[in-house]
Amino acid sequence: MEKDRRDIRKFPDPILREKAEFVEDVNGDIIALIKRMEDIMHRAKGIGLAANQIGIRKSIIVAEVDGDKVVIINPLILESYGEDRMEEGCLSIPNTYIEITRPTGAVIKGINEEGNEVQREYGGLIARVIQHEIDHLQGTLIVDYLSPSEFIKFQMEYEKISKGEDK
Repeated sequence: MEKDRRDIRKFPDPILREKAEFVEDVNGDIIALIKRMEDIMHRAKGIGLAANQIGIRKSIIVAEVDGDKVVIINPLILESYGEDRMEEGCLSIPNTYIEITRPTGAVIKGINEEGNEVQREYGGLIARVIQHEIDHLQGTLIVDYLSPSEFIKFQMEYEKISKGEDK
């Protein structure tokens, strides 16, 4: 488990700010990457993971909430609706929780593991997780939802927490 936690890139790693690259072909390497992402996410006790969180700039997300497993390659939000505010954490920013307002539902388009185009509507927590992971693919982190003064406070606290954590 410790090895997998170290596989997850931590803030302020620059790759977390880079935009993911479009996946042209769903091949054996991509399938192996998806399986690795799912394994790392489960071992880290997370509910979502984007490829750039493990240092790979590919547009791939995995998520699992209450048995609803989601794998989306090149995800795109076509439509969103509703609004809810909820605390979010992130495997790339350990011990940090931030209240974020997001849509409660979204229609997502992408490619599945078989290479087929898919479109599905998601609601509730799984919709939030998918939106969080799509943010990662754009280089957006939960701390980007903070005000400038809140971000400065976060940085000071995070620096203290990070020094006590094995990297």
